[in-house]
Amino acid sequence: MPVPEPVCPFAGDAPSEPLPLPEPVPSPDPVPLPDPVPLSGRAYKRDPYPLYRRLREAGPVHRVRFPSGVAAWLVTGYAAARDALTDPRLGKNHALGNAAWRRRASIMPEPQHSQLQVHLLHQDAPRHTAMRALLGDAFALRRVAGLRPRFQQFADRLVDALPATGGADLVAGFAARFPFLVLAEVIGLPDELADRFDRDWGKVVQPVGPEDPARPAYEARLRALQGYIAEVVSAKRTAPADGDLLARLVAAHDDGALTREELDSMVFQLLVAGQEPVTNQISTMLMTLFRHPGQLDRLRAEPALLPRAVEELLRHDGAFELTTWRFFAEDSDLHGTRVPAGDSVIVSLAAAGRDGSQFPDADTLDLGRTPNAHLAFGHGAHFCPGAALARAELQIALGTLLARLPGLRPAGDLDAVEWIPAVLARGVDRLPVAYDRRL
Repeated sequence: MPVPEPVCPFAGDAPSEPLPLPEPVPSPDPVPLPDPVPLSGRAYKRDPYPLYRRLREAGPVHRVRFPSGVAAWLVTGYAAARDALTDPRLGKNHALGNAAWRRRASIMPEPQHSQLQVHLLHQDAPRHTAMRALLGDAFALRRVAGLRPRFQQFADRLVDALPATGGADLVAGFAARFPFLVLAEVIGLPDELADRFDRDWGKVVQPVGPEDPARPAYEARLRALQGYIAEVVSAKRTAPADGDLLARLVAAHDDGALTREELDSMVFQLLVAGQEPVTNQISTMLMTLFRHPGQLDRLRAEPALLPRAVEELLRHDGAFELTTWRFFAEDSDLHGTRVPAGDSVIVSLAAAGRDGSQFPDADTLDLGRTPNAHLAFGHGAHFCPGAALARAELQIALGTLLARLPGLRPAGDLDAVEWIPAVLARGVDRLPVAYDRRL
């Protein structure tokens, strides 16, 4: 007698043929990226990383537009960034820029552009090599290590001046002042001139287009800084100090190794690029730690982690977000994209730092991350000559603030903190904080 097929008691009136599977519902296509991609707006400055993720996923090179209207080709992704930073076809000299770039580029007006923009960042070999050699050992690791006790005195003096309890603005009270005190010590800026330096002059690196209503104030700021540089050069010529970097640069000019424009430009670069990025990085690091209280607690509990933590904070959100201009001398292929001669090429160091192909869990802040071969100081011939100094400053600044201001925390909503409008940099002009007491 045949045995009946077993029937599932929950099957009901099952059809003799199986029902076809439903067609998958396609997920909506993401909104396509505009061409060119605008790099502007408060949301972008507050957190550019979602946009950088989309750009990386779409390819290594994209057309972008800055608030001033300047167009550029942006390189994203770690491997592409390293390649571009060492690509011998890409030059830094502004003379390589084409007419389209010059029409809209938010660069200095004449005569200041010719007089202050021929520093290391805008030079190519062999001139770049010769000028960089003049820095000698001023920023060498050994010299920086020997000066760390002096830097610590500066940091403690600034913390001593903060309110004993309650809170303060850590940009005005510390981050804006500490890097300048360190810089003045390292390069030999006379005390009287150091006292008269106006931090507002540092805003000349925040581009203001020719048609911007703020252009007159920008140009006035620029002229004032140029006058200050002339005073510095004059002071170092009349009362030079042995081994002093500024005195060595003045002597190099007097010996014919530097033109006057190159001398003034190098002093300009030292005074502005030598401190403002560190100010911005201190504020950016604090913002990052405030947004990751677990990691902040970890650093408080493990102060020996500080050097590695600084490297991770640089990778996770570096203040030098984008590099300065680079140019091809002729139409060239850049990772499959045809870039016209003289168009500006900019490398996103920040996007490279969040590339998951190089850094596992790249969006995760891990203060113990190792290895950590980030590009926050650049790469290749234009690697930041002051990297050792900047690392020492950041370690001392962060370590001092956490050790001497127990309970350090943001005062108010972090989302309400305004990020500076600089095109290439990240940082905040004000950072109100609270703390339990000042030790």
